[in-house]
Amino acid sequence: MGAAVARAQKGDESAFATAYRLVHPGLLGYVRGLVGDDAEDVMSDAWLEIARDLGRFRGDGAGFRGWTATIARHRALDHLRRQRVRPRPSALEQDVLDLPGPQNTHDQAMEALSTEYALELVGGLPRDQAEAVLLRVVVGLDGPAAARVLGKRPGAVRTAAYRGLKRLARQLGVDGVTDEAPKTLGGSA
Repeated sequence: MGAAVARAQKGDESAFATAYRLVHPGLLGYVRGLVGDDAEDVMSDAWLEIARDLGRFRGDGAGFRGWTATIARHRALDHLRRQRVRPRPSALEQDVLDLPGPQNTHDQAMEALSTEYALELVGGLPRDQAEAVLLRVVVGLDGPAAARVLGKRPGAVRTAAYRGLKRLARQLGVDGVTDEAPKTLGGSA
């Protein structure tokens, strides 16, 4: 990804498209966990800022992923602040916005339900745990990069992600996230 970002900084549109395709799905999942159904709009604003400021970015592929996550988070928080002061759309406006698109297939519906359920579970976590899980699992950032996005220490982010994943595992009835494995190769501890 680092090579694609470097070429995109020099104006290569196909390289920018490659970087976008690699980063966007994870960022969209992260932002959807923060703002819900408005994630696409928030990501549009984030990508405008990313494209505008790409020439100022310095770093490798992992750094780019973290940089874009920081921008997306700021746009999401801005959106949430605006939501508190802006009235919600009327029922008629919402009905028009909720009309199905032409590519409404069974597979897309099932995927949307799975994603919605997963994000609902993550949304039930305390905010620090939810953001840590989204950044680590959905966006794919390592501990230090997620910590920079959140403005916290890497250990605090690792702990929040661990606790969040443990809580999700309990909710799903799964035995352990990283524990419960035999302590030796030959069997149980």
